[in-house]
Amino acid sequence: MNKSRLLLATVPLLAVLTACGGGAQDDGRASVVASSYPFAFVAERVGGSAVDVTNLTAPGTEPHDLELKPKQVASVQDADLVIYQEDFQAAVDQAVDQAGRSDDDTIDVASLVELLPNPSEEEGEHHADDGHDHGDTDPHTWLDPRTMSALAEAVSTELSRIDPEHAADYQANADRLVDELTALDEDFTAGLRACRTRTIVTSHAAFQYLAARYDLKQVAIAGLDPSNEPSPAQLGDISRLVRAQKITTIFTEELVSPAIADTIAKETGATTATLDPIEGLSDQTKDETYLTLMRRNLDTLKKANSCQ
Repeated sequence: MNKSRLLLATVPLLAVLTACGGGAQDDGRASVVASSYPFAFVAERVGGSAVDVTNLTAPGTEPHDLELKPKQVASVQDADLVIYQEDFQAAVDQAVDQAGRSDDDTIDVASLVELLPNPSEEEGEHHADDGHDHGDTDPHTWLDPRTMSALAEAVSTELSRIDPEHAADYQANADRLVDELTALDEDFTAGLRACRTRTIVTSHAAFQYLAARYDLKQVAIAGLDPSNEPSPAQLGDISRLVRAQKITTIFTEELVSPAIADTIAKETGATTATLDPIEGLSDQTKDETYLTLMRRNLDTLKKANSCQ
């Protein structure tokens, strides 16, 4: 009797363990794990209905501070494809390293673009130590639409290798997305061509790739991580710059406290507006997409910088 009970108790446990293993989904779809929203967006658009995409960064979560649950760590181990960017989310870097994944089943977005230097180090700024190591480069690559086009092509290539049966669909989906991203890039170029000022004051240093692409100058209140705090001297420098250049808008973010930006705006007579770094979705933007958020950013920039 005891042996029978032990066998009955073991069967459900084995079923649970079996369900947790393996990369492919029970319905035959390829499984993709993306570290944050921009990469999940591309995976969903390119993969379509043939792919199951998991975003490790839930809406409302500040992606720099992401901590993974054991189930999420297991998903990094088991997925057919992992898309992430090294030196952006330490917990994801660690999970990828622990999983021992190869270049054949992992896309590191940093390998697709020429990374720009950490803007804080370039300008000799020293923010308070926040416990995060973002390295010597800026990880916010996705705010350049051309980076997203390169990622779409890379995802199509990898998914076609993993799932050759749907290769034509993946390529067609990638082509459509690249067309939309190209149109977005062209609209940014045209919309920001002639502006009264080309300086943008942002909550944290997330917009260097966007600024570099469209000939803007980013002045960041915080460093690469929004939890960094500027020194009083830095705040004074920013306030003087805002007055000298007659900057009308200080940009805040959905997932970052606006307190310091509000203070600068109040002291200088500027207003505030939201410029979304699209690191992750918030409760307010969970129904938006990368494309709609970028176009909202474009409208915000054109208004704030008096662009013709």
